[in-house]
Amino acid sequence: MAAETTTDTEALDTSEPLTGWGRTAPTLARVLRPRTYEEASEAVRACGARGSIARGLGRAYGDAAQNAGGSVLDMTGLDRVRTIDATTGVVVCDAGVSLHRLMEVLLPLGWFVPVSPGTRYVTVGGAIGADIHGKNHHVSGSFTRHVTSLELLTADGEIRTVVPGSDLFDATAGGMGLTGVILSATLRLLPVETSLMTVDTERATDLDDLMARLTAGDHRYRYSVAWIDLLARGAATGRSVLTRGDHAPYDALPRRARRAPLAFRPGRLPAAPALVPEGLLGRTTVGLFNDVWYRRAPRRRTGELQRLSAFFHPLDGVPHWNRIYGRGGFVQYQFVVGYGHEETVRRIVKRVARRGCPSFLAVLKRFGEGDPGWLSFPMPGWTLALDIPARLSGLGAFLDELDEEVVDAGGRVYLAKDSRLRPDLLHAMYPRLADFQALRAALDPRSVFTSDLSRRLAL
Repeated sequence: MAAETTTDTEALDTSEPLTGWGRTAPTLARVLRPRTYEEASEAVRACGARGSIARGLGRAYGDAAQNAGGSVLDMTGLDRVRTIDATTGVVVCDAGVSLHRLMEVLLPLGWFVPVSPGTRYVTVGGAIGADIHGKNHHVSGSFTRHVTSLELLTADGEIRTVVPGSDLFDATAGGMGLTGVILSATLRLLPVETSLMTVDTERATDLDDLMARLTAGDHRYRYSVAWIDLLARGAATGRSVLTRGDHAPYDALPRRARRAPLAFRPGRLPAAPALVPEGLLGRTTVGLFNDVWYRRAPRRRTGELQRLSAFFHPLDGVPHWNRIYGRGGFVQYQFVVGYGHEETVRRIVKRVARRGCPSFLAVLKRFGEGDPGWLSFPMPGWTLALDIPARLSGLGAFLDELDEEVVDAGGRVYLAKDSRLRPDLLHAMYPRLADFQALRAALDPRSVFTSDLSRRLAL
């Protein structure tokens, strides 16, 4: 009798509990790890009644890359950088390549990724599916604005070349993996002379002071972000540390650094422990941290040279930093409201401060022109992101109230970070949602591509 054989994909098939980076709401899925486009196509065809969803490095905070009872395609095995044009700054790579890997490969050639979020441990496919943004949205827009084409495996088993300006591209940009599996992408890069940043830092005494500084000066910087103390109250409500910068030119480097101007050497600290006492990040401890962080920041410092990793990805230096919230995990909440709705930002900051939400990763940025993706998050306006321990009593109802304020101001929340939004608010937040749903129904009538997020929000 002949021995029974299995494909490479089947041999690597396991069932695992999966969560987002916030470590809330784990669900069990069959995990497939394709190594080729053919294996990815086979996995999609065999996904079963509960469908499948692609997953990268698991940095979506909520349930976008989970699929309870179905299958999940771990795309990190498709990790080839296929071609680099070092003259024009164009790279073609598999969807499972991380931004970290691109930086390792591209920086020595004098190129940098056009958009980077707060972590470099995201895949190119994930960056497109979430249409990620960074500190430079007011200048450069979101990630998919720099994608010139992508290869998409759709529910019918076809691999399609998708280009900007098409409905399928606009549905895929920010579409959270629900139009198909991104296999590869072609990206335009940013030229740089060094791997260091020239950084200006200053303190703002309150929220109004911060917003005035951002409005007046952001046009002078490629990158801009402000950390906010969301536990400060009274006259200090919204006190902040504002950090802005750009890529350092070669002639700004000291002599020693000029020996290897494009070296990429991110630092690394010990990993956060696997078990962290519940309640470690309470109001008292976070309040003390926030106070020290604010007071240690310079009132004004200009021209400081920083490593790329320190400026863009400080938390990446602590592996598994999400463990510090304890087993209960945390909720990452990010919203945007348009310019002219500054009062909404003020009200929400005051409400969070009065509520005493122990958030120490709270940032405010300004967005530029909106992006073409039908479910892309950015729009011209103010965006605030904050983390809150999920165990906080009454958190769900409190965030529902904030959602209502955001909707009333014509704003929206970020789906890549969401884990609890009410589905009835989604149409008001995303005006092209009906177009997205219609295209998805025509392209994937059997809902081959589905996720916990898509079921929860009826996407």
